[in-house]
Amino acid sequence: MAPTVSIIVPVYNVAAYLSQCLDSIVGQSYAHIEVLLVDDGSTDGSGDICDQWALRDSRIRVIHKANGGLSDARNAALECMTGTLVMMVDSDDYITQDCVETLVNLMDDTRCDIAVGQWQMFDDHTQSQPHNRGNGRVTVFGRDQAIEHIFYQDTLTHSVCSRIFRASLFERLRFPVGMLYEDLAVAYPLMLQVSRVAFTTRVVYLYRQHPSSITGHFTRQRTHVLDILEALEDQVARDNPQFLPAVQSRLLSACFNIMLLCPRDGAYNDIIDRCWLGICRLRWHCVTDRRVRAKNRLGILASLVGKMVFLRLFSGKILKKY
Repeated sequence: MAPTVSIIVPVYNVAAYLSQCLDSIVGQSYAHIEVLLVDDGSTDGSGDICDQWALRDSRIRVIHKANGGLSDARNAALECMTGTLVMMVDSDDYITQDCVETLVNLMDDTRCDIAVGQWQMFDDHTQSQPHNRGNGRVTVFGRDQAIEHIFYQDTLTHSVCSRIFRASLFERLRFPVGMLYEDLAVAYPLMLQVSRVAFTTRVVYLYRQHPSSITGHFTRQRTHVLDILEALEDQVARDNPQFLPAVQSRLLSACFNIMLLCPRDGAYNDIIDRCWLGICRLRWHCVTDRRVRAKNRLGILASLVGKMVFLRLFSGKILKKY
């Protein structure tokens, strides 16, 4: 019997996009799904849209809860899902018609614990259909390979979207409530549980890029990425030092990114200093590592001129998706 896939969709004030997302889910070529819509205290009518869709399709269940953030919404669904497989879709994104079928077949063919598909970005002003579905080339990574690829930011990402997991991986794992970069926080403990990960270049997930998400409104919560990676650096140095170079490469990326995103109004000098200290510490570890990506190498070279010159060089030129 075909396994049931639980599809978790956190919903918060996305009335303009929600129906496109849900239409793509209920129209899947793979029918054995349950859809868990978690209305996380929406105030724009998104919760009513969820209820309307549940009346139209018996595979949809709606959870209404007080606003607690993305992690809290996902955790609520993890507590009550019934599928043996699970995937997560953000409510302003959507998936291709064959997304679930492609990933379930990939998992079955490769006997992997996680099946990952390619994603493609779009925005409200460009075409929202995949302009290139990819050639469907499959690569299977062992656990250690997968961890290194994620933290070297090479082929695999830390995102929990565009992939299907064995539900048992989340039996004791939950997303950290109240933190940004929640996907990054669970990436390492997820990977420690798997034996292999399969990746296909077939595009299965469409990620909506909002104009505000390119630079965003900077808040101190963005430094959660530094907290997560610094704690992970300590953990792998102690328990699995073979992953330390990859984690340090990812931490260096985060230091560059957060430093360049910080407004230059004096209110965030402590964060800029924190990032700069991290760059100065990590660049000597990373400069001789051939797997460190080119953008990090460029940042290392630029950092040698000193903090103030570095900031002037990159002022207004935020390194997107660092």
